[in-house]
Amino acid sequence: MTAPPATGPVRRRITVRGTVQGVGFRPYVHRLAAGHALAGFVGNTADGVLIEVEGPADEVDRFIGRLTEQPPPLATVTGVGCEDLPATGAAGPFVIRPTERSPGRTQLPPDTATCADCLRELADPGDRRHRHPFVTCTHCGPRFTIATGMPYDRPATTMAGFPMCPACAREYGDPADRRFHAQPVACPDCGPHLTLTPAAGLGVRPARDAEALATARALLAAGRIVAVKGVGGYHLACDATDDRAVATLRGRKERGGKAFAVMCADLATAERIALLSAAERDALTSARRPIVLLRRRERTDAPRLARQVCPGSPHVGVLLPYTPVHTLLFGLPGDPPGPRTLVMTSGNRSGEPIVTDDTEALTRLAGLADAWLAHDRPIACPCDDSLLRVRPDGTEQVLRRSRGYVPRPVRLPLPVRPTLATGGDLKNTLCVGDAEQAWFGPHIGDMGDLATLAAADRAERQLTRLTGVTPRLLAADRHPGYHSARRAHDRAARLGLPAPVLVQHHHAHIAAAMAEHGLDGGTPVIGVAFDGTGYGDDGTVWGGEILVADYGGYRRLARLSPAPLPGGDAGVANPCRLALARLWAAGLPWAPELPSVRACTETELAVLRQQLTRQLACVPTSSMGRLFDAVSSLVGLCQRAGYEAQAAMELEAAATRSSDADAGAYPFGLTALPGNPGGSPGRRPPGRRDRAGGWDIDPAPALRALLDDRARHTPVPVLAARFHRGVARAVADVCRRARAATGLTTVALTGGVFANALLEEEAAALLATDGFTVLRHGEVPPNDGGLALGQLMVAGTALNDETE
Repeated sequence: MTAPPATGPVRRRITVRGTVQGVGFRPYVHRLAAGHALAGFVGNTADGVLIEVEGPADEVDRFIGRLTEQPPPLATVTGVGCEDLPATGAAGPFVIRPTERSPGRTQLPPDTATCADCLRELADPGDRRHRHPFVTCTHCGPRFTIATGMPYDRPATTMAGFPMCPACAREYGDPADRRFHAQPVACPDCGPHLTLTPAAGLGVRPARDAEALATARALLAAGRIVAVKGVGGYHLACDATDDRAVATLRGRKERGGKAFAVMCADLATAERIALLSAAERDALTSARRPIVLLRRRERTDAPRLARQVCPGSPHVGVLLPYTPVHTLLFGLPGDPPGPRTLVMTSGNRSGEPIVTDDTEALTRLAGLADAWLAHDRPIACPCDDSLLRVRPDGTEQVLRRSRGYVPRPVRLPLPVRPTLATGGDLKNTLCVGDAEQAWFGPHIGDMGDLATLAAADRAERQLTRLTGVTPRLLAADRHPGYHSARRAHDRAARLGLPAPVLVQHHHAHIAAAMAEHGLDGGTPVIGVAFDGTGYGDDGTVWGGEILVADYGGYRRLARLSPAPLPGGDAGVANPCRLALARLWAAGLPWAPELPSVRACTETELAVLRQQLTRQLACVPTSSMGRLFDAVSSLVGLCQRAGYEAQAAMELEAAATRSSDADAGAYPFGLTALPGNPGGSPGRRPPGRRDRAGGWDIDPAPALRALLDDRARHTPVPVLAARFHRGVARAVADVCRRARAATGLTTVALTGGVFANALLEEEAAALLATDGFTVLRHGEVPPNDGGLALGQLMVAGTALNDETE
């Protein structure tokens, strides 16, 4: 028999979990409760938000329904608990209680771009925040980068040193105001403030606030380089249309030919320099404000970017202003005209972490910047710009997951023990996990010096503090020479933890793809893991791997046929040598007219022949990334690489210029290796490797066909496109054979090589046509920036603590 509905007042306790702090959730609850004439309170706790409401039962039910169905724009509700309490007869106003400080965990939102309301105030001469470089509200502004602890309240942010003026305090305490309990709230009267510090001899005086901005704009218009302090670190900025300024910045930063990102004043400016789809517009204008890789316009009337912004690339990385400082740098109506496009690159020297400290900026960026536009709000958490591309189907592939995403959690398909994964040595990113959630830290960079290692230590402290995860287990890459792995061993020893679980590099890539797509590992996948370098089970350099894998283990099903890597990792900067080593392994001659041969001196060729013949300093590698480098050299594109993946990126760029009428593909051979390629990996400790046989993917036929085409003077774009198609067809061929041997029908495409849009699209299309379910990366990068998530899943879900 159904109980009659309650007629008197009821009281309910509601706990809300998710991203519910720093997003205006308590003010929203306050307004909602007041609208339903309910009594009670709301407050932050270490677990989320706690609400108690009392009033008529129907009004309480309506309140709970709206709370769960219509949360604030930046909130993400992952769980709601509801408990009946005895009614107290409370009739007073609904209140916001002070934060309860107790053990637990909640989720802090990422930094978000300035909202439309704040931009209107910024441009309104009648508003008290007109031209205020730090205008913000509950719907926008810094969160992660100013947080020093949890729960998220002003004392636990870097705004703690800025007491609110009476006007801001009134807004902060007014439930009807957009800034009600907005922690970064400030105004021109109560700070923060801007300063402009010129380099010695520049002939410009130091300045503050409005004068600092006006001077910075003038310097940019005059072709100078300005270090600009943002929310997550410093940028180096210059006019993106000024050839001299861009060349000067490239030379000072020793950036080689690597592309710069371009910040456009607005969407209309972006659309004048690049072709945008609807999905790309959405990505550019989203609250995350990432750098989006866009196709450059080739019209003669398009604004001309400086030649050295993105030399040799058909794409340009574009982002829009995401802070009030950026908006003011481009100027408001009435300001003197200035650049509408700015190079906006990380404030650091190549290979170093991004600079966040003001005093450090004056020394580390000395010689790079002509002036420093800084502010006195400290940056608690360094956070570089995120980078993504949008696929033709509108889905996104994040290539660098940082500002706008961090510390948004990744929901895991299986619970993990409290674990810290240290990632790899390139594109390093940390990841912590506990139960069914994981949190990436911001992009750190390449682990090559003391500054980067110190940045990793700082990132770990911040990540564990803000997530409340105390690691009981560490995971690291198996490479014995990786700084990240040695750091994990040292960390475990200091904390008295077990030795780190060492996870094979390509197994981690596949596990990351599985976790992102919510696979629980009950059925293995065919993992295609193509990248530049990964330590193999046999001590050689892997990178062209097709594995049958789950979280518990893996088996190498196929590999790219190995070739010598002259000089080991040091030889990667010389694609011409990689090309000649590949020809040597394939039994193909070094014809004098080949670009790779012409790029080497006679002495270099003689030394290389001796190295290859005697196998001196020649580690075998199955790396697909190195094969792309070699082909780039063979077709005459890149002989000496100035930055990571330069040769492969130039090959992809050439392939995109190929005629759509050409559908040729270079053939790869498949050679069976001893052993049975069938079977399933099963649930095994992560240290175990199955050495059963599979197939060698032999590039010799493809190289022979490419050289024949080149001898017939086939255009370079056609050569490049046919090579890409050949690799994609080889992937599909091996996967078909794998399905016949194992019955598996899910394929994960992962590893840095699959940041190549042309290859990924071609391979995914072929596999889908063959009836496979294809897993492609979205928010988790396919490159080493996503590696830590795979390490976390392999180590954190292992059935025992066995390590290597």
